[in-house]
Amino acid sequence: MEQDLESSNYSESDVSTAYWIEWFLSLKGNEFFCEIDEDYINDRFNLTGISAEVPHYQEAFALMTDNLDAEHDLDNLPENVRMEIETSARHLYGLIHARFIITTRGLVKMFEKLRHAEFGRCPRVLCHNQAVCLVMLYCPRCEDVYAPPSRRHAVVDGAYFGTTFPHLLLQVYPQLMPTKSNDRYIPKIFGFKIHGNALEQRKQDEVREEQRKRILAIPGSEGFPQD
Repeated sequence: MEQDLESSNYSESDVSTAYWIEWFLSLKGNEFFCEIDEDYINDRFNLTGISAEVPHYQEAFALMTDNLDAEHDLDNLPENVRMEIETSARHLYGLIHARFIITTRGLVKMFEKLRHAEFGRCPRVLCHNQAVCLVMLYCPRCEDVYAPPSRRHAVVDGAYFGTTFPHLLLQVYPQLMPTKSNDRYIPKIFGFKIHGNALEQRKQDEVREEQRKRILAIPGSEGFPQD
């Protein structure tokens, strides 16, 4: 899902006072992105296959790299076309970002973000504020994923980070891997653990309900006697 331009307070005057990438990274909701090295972006080998996925690729690339010239002048284009090119530039940066962060240099930059908990912390109480990684938000302690608490982060396309990144990062930097915890939440009533028989009874009821639904799904079945 591409970010809504209106939600990022886009204005041409903002872009003109800063480099495009610097401006893009400063937008609210883009805190998870790192800055891609310029030499990586300019190496066309790293961009193989991306042009087919990005409308207005040439203009978007020129805008993203601050290389607009007479050939790629946006001032004379209709407003809707300029907005399409801006959207394509964001999409292009995201696709390149997904490739960059699994390189040695990209992993170093994302390592620093994780080390400073810039992606947030696991909401699970028994993970004790463990810093999370990406793919939604991945907690390496409980090995579960969570939706970002902020809406502006929730709308960022997961393809801009990929599913490989968090696990590769933890392989390259094993010191980030937390000690696994055997702590589990124990349900209690007035401070007392629920007896195992009660839990077993509930499980039996669930199994019986599943069996009842399967029987009722059979044509001509009358179900269980009490149904």
